[in-house]
Amino acid sequence: MGLYSYIHYLHTKRREGITEHKRFLAFQQIIKKQLLTTYFQPILDLKCGDNIGYEILNRPPVSTLFPTTETFYDFVGQTDQVFLFERFCRRVSLKRFVDCLIHLPSQQNALLFLNIHPHVLGDAQHKSGETLQLLKEFGVSPSQIVFEITEKQAVNDYVMFEQVLSHYRKQGFRIAVDDAGSGYNSLKTLVYLKPEFIKLDRSLIQNIDENPAQQHMVTLLLDYANRSDTYVIAEGIERLEELAFLRKSGIHMGQGYALGRPQRELRLGTLP
Repeated sequence: MGLYSYIHYLHTKRREGITEHKRFLAFQQIIKKQLLTTYFQPILDLKCGDNIGYEILNRPPVSTLFPTTETFYDFVGQTDQVFLFERFCRRVSLKRFVDCLIHLPSQQNALLFLNIHPHVLGDAQHKSGETLQLLKEFGVSPSQIVFEITEKQAVNDYVMFEQVLSHYRKQGFRIAVDDAGSGYNSLKTLVYLKPEFIKLDRSLIQNIDENPAQQHMVTLLLDYANRSDTYVIAEGIERLEELAFLRKSGIHMGQGYALGRPQRELRLGTLP
C-alpha cells in the first residue's frame, strides 16, 4: 500500500468512526426521549376472519444517520446495547398497547407478537421474573405474549436456547419463528425450537398464486406445522389472489396490507 492509499484509508476509517459515534449519540437520544413510533399490525384467522392479535412494530424517526428502520436495527444489533434497548422497547410497546385499549377494549386479550433478539432471552443482564413483573404492571397476561424470533439472527447453541425457551414457556409465553423459509437454517430452527407459530417470510407469499415452487414449499411447511400442533402465519399478503390461494390451501393465519396496515391505533383487520 502506497503512502497516498494509506492516508486515504486512515481518513476513511476516521470518517466511519465519527459517523458511528454520531449514530450512537442519536440512538441514545431516541431512547431518552422515547422517539420510537409504535405501530400495530393485525393478524387474522384466515378461516373465520377473527382478529387474533397484533405484531408490534417500533420505528425510529427517519434521519440521515438512520435513513431506514432496517439501518437503525442493524446498528443496534452491532452494539452492546441490545438488551437495554429491547427492554426499553418492551415497556414502550406494552404501555402504548394498553393506552390504545381505551378505544378498542374488545382487544384486551389479543395476542401480542414482540420482536426480540434471541441473545436477549439468555442475556446475563436479564433478571428472573422481570418480564412477568412488567406484564403485571400493565395488566397483560403472559399467555398473550409471543416472542417473535427471526431466523436471520443466528442461534449458535440450539440445545441451550431450547432450554431458555422452555423456561419462558413454563411461565406462559409462546414463541414464533419469523422469516421462515428465507434462509438455510429454517428447518433446523423449526425442529429445535418447536415454535407455537411459524411466520412464513414474505418472499414465499408474494405472487404465490402464480409460483408452483413457492406453493410446494408452503405446503411442506404447513404439513409439518399440522403434524407439530403449530400455527402457520403468512406474512406480507398484499394481493387478493395471494389471500385466496392461502385460504384455499388451509394456512391458519395471515398478516399484510390486504388484511390491515400497521397503524398507531388498534384497528381490527378484515378479510376482503
